[in-house]
This record gives sequence, C-alpha cells and structure tokens, in this order.
Amino acid sequence: MQELDFSFIGQRIKEVRTSRKLTQENLAGITGVNVSHISNIETNKVKVSLTLLVQICNALDITLDYLLENEYHNPTSIIEKELLNVIKTMKKEKQETLLRIAKVL
Repeated sequence: MQELDFSFIGQRIKEVRTSRKLTQENLAGITGVNVSHISNIETNKVKVSLTLLVQICNALDITLDYLLENEYHNPTSIIEKELLNVIKTMKKEKQETLLRIAKVL
C-alpha cells in the first residue's frame, strides 16, 4: 500500500484553519498539543497520528474524508458527500436557492 500524502493533509489543515480565522495557537489549545506540533504537521515535518487527526477534524468541524480526499480512488464522491452534509443543514428556502444556482452553473 502506498503511504498517505501527509504533505497534502498538512496543507489542507492549514487551509481550513486559516479560513476559520484560527491561529496555530488556537488549534493547539483546542487539541491539547503544542504549537510547534501543529506547525510541524502543517509543514509535513511530522506525520499526524490518527487520534490527533480526528481531534483536528472535530476542532475544525470537517470530516476525515475532506482531509483524505486525495487518498481515495474516486475523490469526487467525497466532495459530493460534503456538499450533501452542508445542504442538509440549510433551511428549505436556501436549498431551493442553491438548486437554482447549481442549475445555472
């Protein structure tokens, strides 16, 4: 089996963390690790453990699938699942609006 792309995982964590306006310090505090460990994960200097990866996903409110989408043979299915999860949380009016927009695209 081929090794996971920890570089991609770290980049994705950083991307989501910054989009959520969280610092490495914030994420470290939430997950109970030191800031340098978060930095090392994001820069691929260390491999993140499964336990910490789950904690990071919970802290960032994302799924493991989202972080590992490049590891699947069919990554589009992961994106589709993420879209469905977002849509499920929307009110009906917003769902209808999104459907109209999607049809235009």
